[in-house]
Amino acid sequence: MTRYSDYDPFAWAYNKHWGHRFSEQVLPILEKLMLQHLPEKARILDLCCGTGQLARTLIARGYQVTGLDGSEEMVRLAGENAPAGEFIVDDARLFKLPGVYHGVVSTFDSLNHVMSLEELTSVFRNVYVALRDEGFFVFDLNMEEGFKSRWRGSFGIVEDDHVCVVRASYHPQEDIGQNDITIFRFEDGQWQRSDLTLVQKCYSEEEVRSALQVVGLTQIHAYDAQQDLELPGGVGRTFFASRKPAGANGG
Repeated sequence: MTRYSDYDPFAWAYNKHWGHRFSEQVLPILEKLMLQHLPEKARILDLCCGTGQLARTLIARGYQVTGLDGSEEMVRLAGENAPAGEFIVDDARLFKLPGVYHGVVSTFDSLNHVMSLEELTSVFRNVYVALRDEGFFVFDLNMEEGFKSRWRGSFGIVEDDHVCVVRASYHPQEDIGQNDITIFRFEDGQWQRSDLTLVQKCYSEEEVRSALQVVGLTQIHAYDAQQDLELPGGVGRTFFASRKPAGANGG
C-alpha cells in the first residue's frame, strides 16, 4: 500500500476552501449520533483528519483529540490549526492504536478514498481495536445517488494569488468517482501549476454494513444526510453509526 501523499499538494486548497465549511455543518450531526453520549474530556480519534478544523472544534468543547491522516502536509496544517491536538501521519488501512478512544469519527467522505472493500474492512478492524468497550464509530460516505447527482461538470475558484479548477466525473461501471484538479499558485514572483487526480470508491449500504459486522461492530445504523439529518446539500451522503460491544476488551 502507498501512503496518501498525492493529497499533499491539495492540502493548502482544502485547508482554505473546504475543511472549515464541512466541519461546521457536521458538528450537530456528531452531537446527535455520538457526542451527547460521551463523558467529559472523552478521547476522540479523528480518522483522516485532513487539516484539523473538526479537531479544533472538538478540542474547544473539551475533548482530547488525536488526528490521523496519510498526508504529511494535511497533518502539518492540522497541527497549526489545532495546536492542542495530537496528530499522526499514518495510513487508515494500517494504523494500530491502543483501545483507549471513546469515539472515532471520519468525516467529509474521507473513507470513500479507500478503494477496495477489503481495505475498507481493514480500516474498520483498526477502528475496532482503537475503541474502548461501548465506544462509538461515526463516519459518512458518498453513496451512488450522490455520485450520480453531484460528481459531474466542473467549477473553479479564482483569487488574486491562486486559481483552483475541479472537473468531476463518475464512472458507474467501475463505481469510481474522479476529481481532476488543476491548481495555479502565485509564489516567489511567479505562477506555479499543479495537476492531480483524486478518486473515490462507491460502496453500497449492504457492503458497508457487512464489513462493520465482520470486524465485530454492532448497533449499526445508517442515516440519510439530507432526509434524516437535515444536512444542507447532503443528497446522496449517508452517515453510519456503530459501537464496539461491551466486554469486547475483556472488561
